[in-house]
Amino acid sequence: MRGGSAAILAALLAAAPAVAQSTSTPIKHVIVILAENRSFDHLFATYKPPPGQTVLNLLSEGIVTEDGAPGPNFARAAQDEAVVASAYDPAPTDKKPYARLPPLLTDGAPPVASDVRGPPFVTAALAGSFDLGLPPGDLPLILKGATGLKRRTVDTRLANVMDLPNGPYPLTPSIPDDAYVASPVHRFFQMWQQIDCSLRHASADNPSGCLADLFPWVEVSVGAGSNGKKPPAPFTDLSTGEGSVAMGFYNMAKGDAPYLKALAEQFAINDNYHQAVLGGTGANHIMLGTGDAIWFADAKGRPATPPRNQIENPNPQHGSNNFYVQDGYAGGSYVECANAKAPGVAPILAYLAALPWKPRPNCEPGHYYLVNNYDPGFLGDGTVATKNPFTVPPARLRTIGDALMEKGIPFRYYGEGWNIYVKAPSSELYCNICDFLQYTASIMAHADRRRAHIADLDRFYRDLGDGTLPAVSFIKPSGLNDGHPASSRIDIFEAFARRVVGAVMAKPGLWAETAILITFDEAGGYWDTGYIQPLDFFGDGARVPLIVVSPFAAGGRVVHSYADHVSILKFIEHNWRLAPLTRRSRDNLPNPVMAPGHPYVPENSPAIGDLMDMFKF
Repeated sequence: MRGGSAAILAALLAAAPAVAQSTSTPIKHVIVILAENRSFDHLFATYKPPPGQTVLNLLSEGIVTEDGAPGPNFARAAQDEAVVASAYDPAPTDKKPYARLPPLLTDGAPPVASDVRGPPFVTAALAGSFDLGLPPGDLPLILKGATGLKRRTVDTRLANVMDLPNGPYPLTPSIPDDAYVASPVHRFFQMWQQIDCSLRHASADNPSGCLADLFPWVEVSVGAGSNGKKPPAPFTDLSTGEGSVAMGFYNMAKGDAPYLKALAEQFAINDNYHQAVLGGTGANHIMLGTGDAIWFADAKGRPATPPRNQIENPNPQHGSNNFYVQDGYAGGSYVECANAKAPGVAPILAYLAALPWKPRPNCEPGHYYLVNNYDPGFLGDGTVATKNPFTVPPARLRTIGDALMEKGIPFRYYGEGWNIYVKAPSSELYCNICDFLQYTASIMAHADRRRAHIADLDRFYRDLGDGTLPAVSFIKPSGLNDGHPASSRIDIFEAFARRVVGAVMAKPGLWAETAILITFDEAGGYWDTGYIQPLDFFGDGARVPLIVVSPFAAGGRVVHSYADHVSILKFIEHNWRLAPLTRRSRDNLPNPVMAPGHPYVPENSPAIGDLMDMFKF
């Protein structure tokens, strides 16, 4: 009997790799690299695709010229300032165009190199002690780029900073892509206002009526919020520390972001791919891993009411113009979006109900959903996080990790800085809010599963070297390398991505059956001209770049079908024949049928693609 059981177990183990590798396409390995906070137009504003391909960007729309100067259609990108003095309004009518944009400010960009925390660092040796993702030859990148200016002041590096025309402006050559720059606001209710959606603005090319014309105004009127504090007095366009950073872009036609440009020219990009949630890093990574939003729960996992100061209230404070009552990183982040009486909720629900495709808000009664950034419910060692009150209680939300485990499909989340974080949870290198696995007990409460499915970046290169790379890999750079404005840069992320892509290509057998998906968690508050399709209360948001690097995605193709981060879930599910995660998750939505004559607008909204059209098998 014992011998028979052993034989059966051996047979099952031998069969497991075959089961795991049974796919609907030739793709046997998917690697997802997640950068931070750049919109499509912010990086690809002047990208010119190979012959036979078209792209929607500032250059093709005539908004800017190849030199980055205002083009014949520059007025299409004009931004307005508005007045919201009583209740939150995501699409205010009391507005007028800016004569000149507010100046660009430095916000939190580093003023000088540091010998303590960086970036930038004072020596390559010091940088190497923090940075695991860059090869040694690229460590000098994080020794430069400081502003030389005080934080939250006018960024005088920009030549015409006090005379900005009303529209997008090039950062380069004044502020090259190897220099640190401020980060725009990227929070939930702010983004709803920035994109300014109303059926008053609807057209055949833009049936959702999102104008994206209030980006600088939201930056200077409320910015990232102040956790319930009163606005400073006197309150000016300089008070939030950002100015009109949202309207800056890099110029690929003049040499910016050369590695991303080279990948786009050689492989495939999607110029209709979107952040999934109107908000920041945490909510978008959760949606990427679950197809859903997470909600506040009590100790037994039941819906509960968060502390009062953790509930969003975007109504303007008395006497202010749009300065929210309660918002900020260590403050409001939950929304009871099924309750029309909750602050800020009614106008969004009314707008969704008025849309022709009637998207479901997807908000359950009594649930307070997280729409911004809070720490996950578990620490790296599997203990429940209790020290920080601004922490999402452990959730029971189903993730793509659960679906893959159930089918015996190997997967791993490689988060740079994980090993340090496990020992020292206060480490800022590892992005704990980015790891969608860290919010739920199904992996975090089991030491063997944590070891199997979460690892540092060095494990990725070991797995690559010894031929044990799992079928599905998520790679998250540290805060030094992720490309996030103010704390990282695009050239640094390019070096990180080049190392990963180069290492995979150096394994011909692996490369022949791999798809590397390079994207950005959200637009980071940067302006973008693309179409936005509201799918539910939580999003979608602005376009972000998606580059597919694979032998099956060659030729510099530009794909226009509508997609967002949940499309990555749909691709994994399609490729490994998995069902949608839950009955309510966004991966249940159909693939888009693009409207004739309107290649960026699904005629069967709400709909998101599964990315299969990025490939030619």
